[in-house]
Amino acid sequence: MKAEWKLFPGSPYPMGLSVGAAGEMNFAAALHTKEECGVILYPKKGGRTIRLPFRKKNKVGNVYCLKVSGLKPEEYDYNFYVGEDIITDPYAKAVYGNEKWGHKVNPSLRGACVVPEFEWGQDAFPMTPMKDSILYLIHVRGFTKHTSSGVKNKGTFAGIQEKIPYLKELGITAVELMPAYEFLELEKEEESSCQGTPVAMSDAVLHYMDRPEEDKKPRINYWGYKKGFYFAPKASYSTACPSAEMKQMVKALHENGIEVIMQFYFPKEVPQGFMMQVLQHWVFEYHIDGFHLLGERIPAELLATEPLFENTKLFYYDFPVDAIYGGKEAPDYKNLAIYNDDFMYAMRRYLKSDEDTLASALNFLKRNPRQTGTVNYITNYSGFTLADMVAYERKQNEANGEDNRDGSDYNATWNCGCEGKTKKKAILKLRLQQRKNAILLLMTAQGTPMIVSGDEFGQSHEGNNNPYCQDNSINWLNWNQIKTQHEFFDFVKKVIAFRKEHEILHREEEFTMLDFLACGYPDLSYHGEEAWKLNTDHLSRYAGVMYCGHYAADGRGKEDNFVYIAYNMHWQDHVLALPKLEKGLEWVSILSTVAEDGEECCEQGAEVKARSIRILISQKKDRG
Repeated sequence: MKAEWKLFPGSPYPMGLSVGAAGEMNFAAALHTKEECGVILYPKKGGRTIRLPFRKKNKVGNVYCLKVSGLKPEEYDYNFYVGEDIITDPYAKAVYGNEKWGHKVNPSLRGACVVPEFEWGQDAFPMTPMKDSILYLIHVRGFTKHTSSGVKNKGTFAGIQEKIPYLKELGITAVELMPAYEFLELEKEEESSCQGTPVAMSDAVLHYMDRPEEDKKPRINYWGYKKGFYFAPKASYSTACPSAEMKQMVKALHENGIEVIMQFYFPKEVPQGFMMQVLQHWVFEYHIDGFHLLGERIPAELLATEPLFENTKLFYYDFPVDAIYGGKEAPDYKNLAIYNDDFMYAMRRYLKSDEDTLASALNFLKRNPRQTGTVNYITNYSGFTLADMVAYERKQNEANGEDNRDGSDYNATWNCGCEGKTKKKAILKLRLQQRKNAILLLMTAQGTPMIVSGDEFGQSHEGNNNPYCQDNSINWLNWNQIKTQHEFFDFVKKVIAFRKEHEILHREEEFTMLDFLACGYPDLSYHGEEAWKLNTDHLSRYAGVMYCGHYAADGRGKEDNFVYIAYNMHWQDHVLALPKLEKGLEWVSILSTVAEDGEECCEQGAEVKARSIRILISQKKDRG
């Protein structure tokens, strides 16, 4: 058999396994060792393994390499070895041994070659401008795993593809996938505590170490925020071939104008140069449109200045824009976006009527940096869902097995008068109204809105604000709620459509609050119980915000309407002044988070009910 294949000096790049045009396999591995090391080939159909030792004379830096010809790459899995240790290639394009979710992992995970060519056809990156994007956060498994999802391929990339009509109905322009690269979800005992959000949680880990040994059982890391095999799609998120299925999902989403953003969590031990190679691979090989970067040592400046990523969206908690752009004007395609919790906490505090929150809320509603975008959200994968945000003030994380010590103790939420579930109609009515308020705050802000999947129809985690280990109905979306929560679901769709229809609500540039067109109105203005006068002292909780449509035009040059949004998070009704419009125009109320019966509107003012938001737009007067 040995005569059928030959060894040659290999190339140190690209890393891992690469296959040449004639089918030869090139292996390159960074191995810091003085021991014997090399490649192990495992025949997929059984038989003896093949050991191919690396030669030091073929070493470049710390990269060992070799090339083998005469074998069919698709017939072998592989690993590297160092002495007696077996190492799974961190650059493996496919990883086998963890194909079944939640099952005990094969003691020897193996890398594999992805040989079949994928026909991308006319696939193109949608490149939706940041200002026009509507993001939708998805956990690949939880999105369609519940029996109510109605898809054939539950909990997979193909399941997401089956839900494309739903995404289009909702108005989504980009899906953001929680970790969808290969990771080991079944934790080892020493890793089984408090994975949660990707930050250090030393107190909780110490608490876990103090627990009796019989309580230290492996559990599911449902979210996947841990070190993984970053070049390989997660096998258990597919029905057969992970690579082909994920590519087909991306292609189908692109055909429907929907981008794919991937989350990558890199712990501090991951080299920064490796991160660059990971992202380059997913852009080139999988046509991924953007990345949400999580971790402590992300090389933000390096990634932001990489030419390959100039048309790729990059989300991070902050970017050093002065170093990246050197004082230059904003890029032709704004691809960087600030992604942190600032908007969420500002809006939650305003939503629950805290003192001294109006000025901050107004600032975040208009925030739109010149050189970067900003991703706004009012919920995220960690913390309460939107339904829980108006029903709980205290976390209920006992099911996680950490004695309710994990997860954030500060939620900035209000339960509307009763903690948890209730049958009181007045409280349920207020909670629905508060959810509508939250969605309107999100959708009328100038940044890019992000909705967590399921929030649009009332998904609840039963008060758990850190369900990282809950692979069950707590995390799986219950699609039956679209029927039981149809009023709110229809409201969300209506608000997304309204945002898209009005360019003034998602401009490219930040508002100046000046009349630089000399049209008689500034681009943005604030109003209170008197027109053009706003009280923003620490007790004020209401404001009228007017957008002048002359400062926004669609692609055909048609100017937008005047849009007036009355925000009232006070527990009392107020009448807010309406600025006088141009001759021939009048204000018309079109949307409210409460029933509009009894809400008066005249040329001078609009009544805004307690804890509600109301939207009016300009239209031509009826001469009849």
